[in-house]
Amino acid sequence: MRRAKFALPSMVTLMSIACGFGSIVISVDNAAEGVPSQYRLAAILLVLAGVFDALDGFVARATNTQSEFGMQLDSIADVMNFGCAPGLLLYCYGFVHVGLDSETLLRAGGIASFFFVACGALRLARFNVSVGRTDPRYFVGMPITAGAACVAAVVVAWPERPTTLLHAAGIVALLFVVGSLMVSTVRFPSSKQKMSVALLVVLAVNIGLLVWLKASYFVLFFLVYIVGTLALNLAWRTGWTGIAPPVVYQDEDLL
Repeated sequence: MRRAKFALPSMVTLMSIACGFGSIVISVDNAAEGVPSQYRLAAILLVLAGVFDALDGFVARATNTQSEFGMQLDSIADVMNFGCAPGLLLYCYGFVHVGLDSETLLRAGGIASFFFVACGALRLARFNVSVGRTDPRYFVGMPITAGAACVAAVVVAWPERPTTLLHAAGIVALLFVVGSLMVSTVRFPSSKQKMSVALLVVLAVNIGLLVWLKASYFVLFFLVYIVGTLALNLAWRTGWTGIAPPVVYQDEDLL
């Protein structure tokens, strides 16, 4: 029973890996035909992978079975689920079809997709070595899970694959921007914020927008999330302290 209890969080992590792998298989199988519902399903599987990714930590804490093995497995799963899977999804969705008319765009799409994957891996490596050395209220750089959800939100909102070079070029830009944000030093708020009336109001507004906008809500959410975070960091640089800035540790510049 004790061994089974310690295996439980890892089983949840494996469920997350299964979702990421399923997304990869669907993306590859659908690259030639480009069925919108299949692309949306691949993106939804990434969201489900994120749910299992959150659950494995919860299960480990609830059963007091945190382990170094579990941490390493979770990190490896994150590289595949939120780096490789969304990168491949966006490559198949955004460039395979349009690339038949433009080999240059196809190569640019491959480079942009790899850039996203590489930045995600670097972001995870930095996170692993910075535990306990940064303010827990803020992430240094966009979390890889948020980065994956950001690019997947585009597929969920507009599952029809791009038909113009301009549209595909926009996806190239999206991958480069999100990848750059993941390896940046911009501080993104984490879930470890003190609960307040303002946060509850924001949560209620987001639930209302989700009901109203449905799939399009996620694109709006990440647009506001990125722009708002950049504006907050800029405000801190100008000396504004209306929202408490992150605590800076002495050795943080070495990360």
